[in-house]
Amino acid sequence: MGGAKTRRMPRAVREQQMLDAAVRIFGQRGYMAASMDEIAELAGVSKPLVYLYLNSKEDLFTACIRREASALTQAVRAGVRTDLPVDRQLWDGLQAFFAHTAEHPDAWSVLHLQARTHGEPFAGEVAAMREEIVAFVTRLVAVAAREAHRDPDLAEHEVAGLAEALVGAAESLAAWANATPGVTARSATVTLMNVAWAGLGNLMRGRPWVPPAEV
Repeated sequence: MGGAKTRRMPRAVREQQMLDAAVRIFGQRGYMAASMDEIAELAGVSKPLVYLYLNSKEDLFTACIRREASALTQAVRAGVRTDLPVDRQLWDGLQAFFAHTAEHPDAWSVLHLQARTHGEPFAGEVAAMREEIVAFVTRLVAVAAREAHRDPDLAEHEVAGLAEALVGAAESLAAWANATPGVTARSATVTLMNVAWAGLGNLMRGRPWVPPAEV
């Protein structure tokens, strides 16, 4: 009967079940420790069927990274309304980011920990997702600079650096939040906004922090 159910289920649906199982196993056990037997058992299919659909452990892991990276970037973009003030856009984008990573901790583990520590091609897949998010934040920072009527605008390298710092802080904070009971997506967003937007606000108003003079 199990075989008959497998044949009747559409391939796309079955493949998503395999990816769901793989994300859970990879996220909790790590890429090296995860076995195709565990993944097949959790998905309720045979191991040969996993190989038939997804070719190899490496291809399966890559498919997990691509799916979860796409889901995360879509969640962030969907959470932002471009007709709102820039600080509200940043708030909404960060809250969508923290909410998604909190709701999908195994997926975040795959993206933030596992993929980055096992070299290519996995690290490259995550880097592509990160570049898209950094580009999104860069545009927000650039818009904020224009709205502050700074003349001249922030230098391109300053905008890029601020975006990189903000995304890096969000990544680290998400990992901490997922491991710390009681930290919500909202509270994590408040923490980062208090650090990031307060500093950005001063910078936009032409009051940047200046290091002390060297003696």
